[in-house]
Amino acid sequence: MPLARYKQIVDRLADDIRRGVLAPGTRLPTHRELAADHGIALVTASRVYAELHAMGLVSGETGRGTFVRETTLAPGHGIDQQATASDLLDLNFNYPTLPGQADLLRQALRQLALCGDLDALLRYQPHAGRPHERALLARHLSSQGLPVSARQVLIVSGAQHGLATTVQALLRPGDVVAVDALTYPGFKTAAEARGLELLAIPCSASGPDLEALARLCEKRRIRAIYSMPTLHNPLGWVLDLAQRERLVKIARQHDLLIIEDAAYAFLASSAPPPLAALAPERTVHVSGFSKNIATGLRVGYLSAPEAWVAALERNIRATTWNTPGVMSALVCAWIEDGTLARLESEKRRDAQRRQALARRMLTGLPLVGHEAGYFLWLPLPDDVRADQVVARLLQARVAVSSAEPFSTSEQVPHALRLALGSLPLEQLQTALGKVRQAIDHFAY
Repeated sequence: MPLARYKQIVDRLADDIRRGVLAPGTRLPTHRELAADHGIALVTASRVYAELHAMGLVSGETGRGTFVRETTLAPGHGIDQQATASDLLDLNFNYPTLPGQADLLRQALRQLALCGDLDALLRYQPHAGRPHERALLARHLSSQGLPVSARQVLIVSGAQHGLATTVQALLRPGDVVAVDALTYPGFKTAAEARGLELLAIPCSASGPDLEALARLCEKRRIRAIYSMPTLHNPLGWVLDLAQRERLVKIARQHDLLIIEDAAYAFLASSAPPPLAALAPERTVHVSGFSKNIATGLRVGYLSAPEAWVAALERNIRATTWNTPGVMSALVCAWIEDGTLARLESEKRRDAQRRQALARRMLTGLPLVGHEAGYFLWLPLPDDVRADQVVARLLQARVAVSSAEPFSTSEQVPHALRLALGSLPLEQLQTALGKVRQAIDHFAY
């Protein structure tokens, strides 16, 4: 079939979608029906839809068909574009702060100005952090159930930098990394930048399908697994000890590097030991102080087997040289004087209040999340399309994310991820009410 004829069908359908002749959510003819309607081969019809999908105009869903997508949304459904409009209610990003935290910062800066060697903080720092701060973080981690030495701890510019440092230092382009079918978008970004292949592990509300992981390891040469065992983002699960031990057994059997993300772990009290405590010889433990203190600090840390520290340190040097000394000094002072522990306790209570509010506002919907989590996963009713709900909410000045940025599998579920940690409670209630109205609009 001449290329011009094939392109004519693509161009005509694309034009109809962009002009609104084919509205978002419209179910398009099956591949076989499209082939019959236009007198083309079935393989050519499939090629037409594949090109429209590549253009971001349609989505194909196994068992349901091909649908017109909402084209007014930003790439990634907005999750890669932080909301800045003053009238936009942001349920996309979590930057939880408590009343009085600004005063804490003022007081800490005054104390820092009155004591210590300020000149030293204005100079370059050791790439992995100053030795006494690494030792303090090691003691802090040991008190949290992760016994490590100061030599195993590296200070980085936030947990995201820690993830990027880990994949750059320890993985090679083309390596295969097993990840949950729904996972943190920041890791997807770091993996893409490194040229890694992500292999999705099927998951449920209680954790990843570890037997499916074992089968994947039998079929593919998997180099690493990225895991959030304690308060998973976005599903909120906390893996029990048996699940963690099974994951570690698979990792040892197939020689997997484990990347453990603990960014939200502080919210889950009485969690089992970290993976890094169960498999210290193969785990990089990554976390930071964006959620338990404030996102603007950009201080995080890694703990890793000593054999990997030199490679990780070289990557810190290549990317940021070192974490700003003023920021790490503030964080370490707050760890020492108990401020961090107090903030974590208060934020756990704050998250519980927000979860309770969300569950009241969205009662009757199939919510998935942790009782002390700063986010909720909301699967949508049958025939309600996430892109249309997200677009309608943007018109109502509410920013939310669909499942698309979190998905690592071919089939993206129709669901919303709601960040609960950023808005004042009164505004959060208003935003959640608009979420409910938008879902009801399409469901009934």
